[in-house]
Amino acid sequence: MTINDCRIIELPKFLDARGNLSFAENFTQIPFEVKRTYWLYDVPGGVNRGGHAEINNEELIIALSGAFDIVVDDGKERKTFTLNRSYYGLYIPKGLWREIKEFSTNAVALEFGSIPYDINDYIRNYEAFKAYAKSVENVSGCNTEKQNIPTESHSEIKLHGVFDSTIVELDKHHSDRRGNLTVVENGKTLPFDVKRVYYLYDVPGGESRGAHAHRELEQLIVAVSGSFTVTLDDGNCKRSFFLNRPYQGLYVKSGMWRTLEDFSSGAVCMVLASDVYKASDYIRSYDEFVQFRKENGK
Repeated sequence: MTINDCRIIELPKFLDARGNLSFAENFTQIPFEVKRTYWLYDVPGGVNRGGHAEINNEELIIALSGAFDIVVDDGKERKTFTLNRSYYGLYIPKGLWREIKEFSTNAVALEFGSIPYDINDYIRNYEAFKAYAKSVENVSGCNTEKQNIPTESHSEIKLHGVFDSTIVELDKHHSDRRGNLTVVENGKTLPFDVKRVYYLYDVPGGESRGAHAHRELEQLIVAVSGSFTVTLDDGNCKRSFFLNRPYQGLYVKSGMWRTLEDFSSGAVCMVLASDVYKASDYIRSYDEFVQFRKENGK
């Protein structure tokens, strides 16, 4: 792969007076199947992160908040990309050296990987990377063909209550000098595979978002920046969770009516979802939600 195989991908952006929303799904905006999701935050000014190459891992990197530069190197040429909008992402093919630098205050870098973490896949020494780059044949282009995409299916509805939803303490890799990193990996951290991510930003004070339910979708909701409150409703009970740490997530099972409110200034709400967008999975009317619970109750 060469630098010319890197490209900026424009993500959907839905403008709303209550705050904006963008998303990325497997095999569409993300040109691979996500196996690992991680985010960098609290990076001190002047500190660089991620100076390495990965032999088999592809990446898509998004500036969820703030701005930073990504320097990509194929062993012959070097190029710098600036990310400063949450609706743009940089696709980096496997086998390229990359480093993230020039973090602005409160910047958050969201990264998707195509393989689970493998320590043997990393090249962390630049001289070793140059030797590797010379030893392999560079193949231009990348395969974005949609493949192995499961067809839509509906499992038996199982109703959950608000006390089935829990706060999940996520891995936090802390460094006093270089900032923090939190990782979510399919098959390990979550009881579902991440197939879509969407995030809310620019939410004005006093606004609420996300008043709906899902028939089958499971979610992990994270305050990657700032804070907000998530209120869950199972038709009988309500329960509220205050989220204000990027290393904690709220695991929400299917069949919950949920509302997001009390957004702090600059808050960014990230949601990792168990499936791609399906309009048929949404319940957007509370009366319809109550009827759904009655019809599927014991």
